[in-house]
Amino acid sequence: MDKLSLSTLGQHLQTLRRARGWSLSQLATAAGIAKSNLSRLEQGDGNPTLDTIWRLAVQLNVPFGTLVAPIKVPLGEDGVEVRLLDQGQDAPRVDAYWMRCAPHITRHAEAHSPGARESLTVVSGRLEAGPENEARALSAGDTLSFEADQPHLYRTHDTWATLLMTIVYTDTEAVP
Repeated sequence: MDKLSLSTLGQHLQTLRRARGWSLSQLATAAGIAKSNLSRLEQGDGNPTLDTIWRLAVQLNVPFGTLVAPIKVPLGEDGVEVRLLDQGQDAPRVDAYWMRCAPHITRHAEAHSPGARESLTVVSGRLEAGPENEARALSAGDTLSFEADQPHLYRTHDTWATLLMTIVYTDTEAVP
């Protein structure tokens, strides 16, 4: 992530944390990350993984898209890139993402907030996706929906995979 995006994310994260009246220590402990890492992240000096950003969003009780909305570049690590396309303001809250996965990647995603539902439509390539013990093979044009409040995965084989993802947050408290 570029320096401007890191700074933007850090400022936004700090604003959300303070709006909830939480200290750095409280959020770091709840998200399972070191306080020093959270501090660096809020200062725009960190290098957060996608999992760290997801854990922070879950602990702040906001959709992932709310946390990354100010960032206009794809977030990525280890061959996976994700970019927020749009975020609805109605209830339930719906986030739409573009996602691209390199060949031979297995991305384990942590559970989203309770009641969250994820839908994937493969634009190009092939991958396996879904709950960890129930992943399905998908190719261009296929769509899969599943309960995302459990660990799930995305696994590619010999080709890149590009997909559109929507996450529906049924927990009304997730709307800031």
